[in-house]
Amino acid sequence: MATILEGLKVIDCGSFIAAAIAGTVLADFGADVIKIEPPGHGDAYRHVTRNPGMPKSEHNYGWLLDNRNKRGLALNLASPAGQDILHRLVKDADVFITNQPLAVRKKLGIDYERLAALNDRLIYASFTGYGETGSEASKPGFDLTAYWARSGLMDQVVPNAGATPARALSGMGDHPSGVSLFSAIILALYQREKTGRGAHVGSSLIANGVWANGVWAQAALCGATFQPRPPREQSFNALSCYYRCRDGGWLLLALVNEDKHFPVLAKCLGHEELVNDPRFADRASRSKNATDLIAILDAAFAERDSGDCKTLFMQNGLVFEAVATMDQVARDQQMLDTEVLLPFEDDNAMLTINSPFFVTGSKKVTPRKPPALGQHSDEVLREAGYAEATITQLRQDGAIA
Repeated sequence: MATILEGLKVIDCGSFIAAAIAGTVLADFGADVIKIEPPGHGDAYRHVTRNPGMPKSEHNYGWLLDNRNKRGLALNLASPAGQDILHRLVKDADVFITNQPLAVRKKLGIDYERLAALNDRLIYASFTGYGETGSEASKPGFDLTAYWARSGLMDQVVPNAGATPARALSGMGDHPSGVSLFSAIILALYQREKTGRGAHVGSSLIANGVWANGVWAQAALCGATFQPRPPREQSFNALSCYYRCRDGGWLLLALVNEDKHFPVLAKCLGHEELVNDPRFADRASRSKNATDLIAILDAAFAERDSGDCKTLFMQNGLVFEAVATMDQVARDQQMLDTEVLLPFEDDNAMLTINSPFFVTGSKKVTPRKPPALGQHSDEVLREAGYAEATITQLRQDGAIA
């Protein structure tokens, strides 16, 4: 079984996460992805896991995840010689990915007009914070700002009205945004099959953020009136609420089919009398008296361990999920069984996270660890036709490393 993108040549000239993710997914399906980094410190994302507040580890976990299966070329695009090398690589490439600021692209010789003139079959994949037009096109942005804060997500996911805005996690917006850019690339490749010509495709953090918050954003576009989010204990629906068990674990209920599942829940918790309580006789009554029902369920869950509840709920077909801690995620058996988590080829003891879809009839590449800075510089230049003496001179001149 072949990898579906085998033979596809990709240049990843992005930094940090979102643009790089598109290259990572292409590499997962067999594309040859060359990661371009500046000599010296390389991509600034290499150093993010050292920042205060980040999880402490001997491994560069962000880099492992977001740049696996790529080859590394350390290239000084600020030099004419470095730009010449890139232009030579672009002539034979299928896809070029970048999230460099729009003005910087021209300085580095990697703007769309320049590269498309070298290769009319090139798919130029552009990622930005705020789009490529409008008064804020040049505004720098990260997923914390353009995706999380600007989209309304940061304001809307607070535990209750008036609470401090909720902080996002690193890469929380970048990863789904990168998959959007991957989708645009695949569409352009499909279009190229029909037209023979490349295309300029793109996505942005602001577009993906408001898409992720689409239901609430569409409500706002329709002039809806928003209800302030109440504290958990005063939620509108006790059967779509989360409860703390005796052992400290939390379980989230999602009993959408209330009339069917409320009696089942009541029996599981040893409170069959709730079914005949007029306060909870139907959906409208349960909604009106949600605060009372939450208090009763709080007390019931507090008498039981989360593991016992999970087993009982699964046996009875209730829709729920445990609120997982990160150590629980790292050993989740269902994720292992479905290859959501899988080992690196060059280190079976270490797991990584699979790209979130599969295609029957095509296998993925077994994950390989990402390149060290400039690890494959000589190899890539030899493939591009550079002689050894020329490579040595380029290194001495600082064009490569």
